[in-house]
Amino acid sequence: MFILKNSNKITVNSVEEMIAFAKKLGSGLKPGSILTLEGELAAGKTTFTKGLALGLGIEDVIDSPTFAIVKEYEGGRIPLFHMDVYRLDGDSDIEFLLEYFDRGGACVVEWASIIENDLPDDCINVSIENLGGDVREIIISASKEDLMYVDFSN
Repeated sequence: MFILKNSNKITVNSVEEMIAFAKKLGSGLKPGSILTLEGELAAGKTTFTKGLALGLGIEDVIDSPTFAIVKEYEGGRIPLFHMDVYRLDGDSDIEFLLEYFDRGGACVVEWASIIENDLPDDCINVSIENLGGDVREIIISASKEDLMYVDFSN
């Protein structure tokens, strides 16, 4: 069971709990959902994305798109486009990535603050903080209330 404190904050105590939480969130994503992921190196952004993929029904191995910039995963109820904008190289890379937002899948953007001026207004924002060991604090917010499709109270 996941209980969000202040409607948007949860602490997970293991990798398994993080994946389970993200899986539940992923189960409610709709075509066109855009999630921004923030957190220091090794905070768990890619692990969180693994859970999202499971929630979408994608069973592929999910790994970091750091050097590929974007990885596409099919096979679930909607595609998953996993992006890492940390190493973007100019406006042409940004324009290339923005095209994914209209492709009918769920987009996950790691290090999204780098391109925050180019992001649509209707994103689900996820911040992950490493509290030590496998303990993470996850804060979720959305620019519009109707973007949050999952009831985490049960």
